[in-house]
Amino acid sequence: MKAIRLRTEYMENPIGIDIRRPYLSWNCSDGKKQTAYEVEAVCGNQVIWDSGKVADDRMNALLGVETGSRQRVSWRVRLWDEEDRAGDWSEEAFFEMGLLEREEFMAKWIDPEPDEASGVGPAAFPEADPETASEALQKAEPQPHKPASYLRKSFYLEEKGVARLYITCHGLYEAYLNGKRVGDFVLAPGTSTYDKRLFYQTYDVTELLAEGENHVRVILGDGWYRSCSGVDGDRNLYGEDVALYFQLEVDGRAVCVSDESWEASQNGPIRENDMQQGEVVDARLEEIGGYHEVKLAEFGVENLSCSNCVPIVEAERFAGKIIKTPNGETVIDYGQNLAGYVEFTVNAHAGDRIVLTHGESLDENGNFTAENFQDRKRHKEGGTRQQVVYICKEGENHYKSRFTIWGFRYAKVETDVDLSDAAFTSIAVYSRMEQLGRFECSDEAVNKLVENSIWSQKSNFCDVPTDCPTRERAAWTGDMGVFAQTGIYLEDCYPVIRKWLGECRLNQYEDGKVANIAPRNNNPSFFTKLLAGSVGWGDACIIVPYVLYKRYGDARILEENYDMMRRWFGYLESRAGKKEQQGGMDYAIETGVDYGEWCEPDVESTSAMGKPQGKVATAYFARSGQMLAEIAGILGKKEDVVRYKEICEKAKGAFRHLATKNGRIHSDRQAEYVRAISFDLLDKEEKRQAAADLNELVVKNDYHLNTGFLSTPFLCGVLAEYGYVE
Repeated sequence: MKAIRLRTEYMENPIGIDIRRPYLSWNCSDGKKQTAYEVEAVCGNQVIWDSGKVADDRMNALLGVETGSRQRVSWRVRLWDEEDRAGDWSEEAFFEMGLLEREEFMAKWIDPEPDEASGVGPAAFPEADPETASEALQKAEPQPHKPASYLRKSFYLEEKGVARLYITCHGLYEAYLNGKRVGDFVLAPGTSTYDKRLFYQTYDVTELLAEGENHVRVILGDGWYRSCSGVDGDRNLYGEDVALYFQLEVDGRAVCVSDESWEASQNGPIRENDMQQGEVVDARLEEIGGYHEVKLAEFGVENLSCSNCVPIVEAERFAGKIIKTPNGETVIDYGQNLAGYVEFTVNAHAGDRIVLTHGESLDENGNFTAENFQDRKRHKEGGTRQQVVYICKEGENHYKSRFTIWGFRYAKVETDVDLSDAAFTSIAVYSRMEQLGRFECSDEAVNKLVENSIWSQKSNFCDVPTDCPTRERAAWTGDMGVFAQTGIYLEDCYPVIRKWLGECRLNQYEDGKVANIAPRNNNPSFFTKLLAGSVGWGDACIIVPYVLYKRYGDARILEENYDMMRRWFGYLESRAGKKEQQGGMDYAIETGVDYGEWCEPDVESTSAMGKPQGKVATAYFARSGQMLAEIAGILGKKEDVVRYKEICEKAKGAFRHLATKNGRIHSDRQAEYVRAISFDLLDKEEKRQAAADLNELVVKNDYHLNTGFLSTPFLCGVLAEYGYVE
């Protein structure tokens, strides 16, 4: 028996983590059952930890010693099988620590953008096209997006060694050393609640440096930090600046850091960039001029943190096919709906213009449309454009998106350029995840459903899990509450979900409410605060860690989030029993504003949202209490177990009082039955009756569901459990 697929903190050979005693895990090949393991960890030439033979079938262990900054640790495993035979040692895996102490951050924050009064910027360069990028995108645009910033620095290196780059920014960065790109992380440094925590990356750049003169170039774009953002179309959510933090070390010694000696220019090809709206690129500006001094900024390093997560990367690529639609438009069909961006090569003359507008579908007449994600007309930005405006140079032109991402399958092309020899490619972009779940059966419709589910996850796991890659792009808690179980079976996505839970903790309100979206992607408002704390959404802070623990057995996910769970449940307690009525019911939640079942067929969700959702809220109060009692038991919190069990039972009683008569539900909504059964809110015989009544409702509805957001994931499972498999 041999250990394979060695992982550190669920990642393959991560560089730049800050968990001092990392979680090491593996899978087994050959043999029938692991009965014991031994882990050996080496730093330099010294064994720093040996577990010895541990009689256990667990395929994981915590490193037995604490690690320090910059340490690189190699480790391997050997296993004993069901007959207590020792196998060979595994191949080595490794991990490397980032910077763990604040005093180790020696660089300075630099702001590359000049003050507007300086006159430096796109208006200062007459060689730029007089029809500006803003006019090309939308002539009524009141506040044009700013150009990308190009920063540069040269330094001298006497002797090569082990080189590491520690880097982050406000906005997005691409870094180059001696003309070669650093790493494969796109849209770096990812998204976060920037004012509270900003992630930096660590790169091994040993092979990119040379003895003697070296040259650094970094391009900064707007990113999540100041792009137009989904729910309300707001911009500059975290600030109006872009800024760079750059620390390059050789053998642990800083050789180049961001400081006032750097230069910057806004006269490069990227004239505008926005995560949602797209990019404007003038290829004639490849020779960048107009460099000027940068400004020092006092942003500090207290919020810098290792992400302990996988990078966002380019994945599948799809060749585009040019088609003509019935209305005569030229459209590129990439054959797959995805989240990502595009690359193209075309021959053209200087000044020729290509405009690509990206969308997910063709309309009922077979013509290009983007109307399906324009339901909230963002007057600030003129809707969601997902557009590339490209101004050609003479000869061959090559473009690939840098600082934007969209949801699309099609692109409408507006140009006079001859496209007969052009090549267009779409590139899927998502967090690095290995596909785990696969399914195939004789029904092609079911196969397509599974395939679409996998692509939906890929298109919505870009650093954090979101609801859609087009319009809102929001990391809703409720979405993960219903999808986490499926997500971990389809893709190896534990680090992404764990990172998102950290954002939920950062955005929890003092009264225990959990923000419905984390990290935030709109400006705070009365409505945002009012709807924070919606049951089924906030309950994801308990549901998701619980689901991860059940699948992976790593209790740390419960420990990390226990305080958030406890505070959330305390908020639910504060809402219970507030409505005066006969018979008491101290454990019913019948006041407040919740989303409710949400998106039920034949029910107007927005009108239901403004009313108390007593049966839904009380059911979740009971269910979360049940889970929290179990979690408390796993963590050894005995007093909490007793307390939460008691609350759970009383909330169940309140639910029965609200939702049943003599133990039987009377409703034409399937969700009422699904929730009561799957949340174990009825006794054994009552659940059997509820399942029979649910099946009858489904048959009466011609085998169609009328469940909504919260109950649909459990519908088929509940029916099948009670024998209604047809």
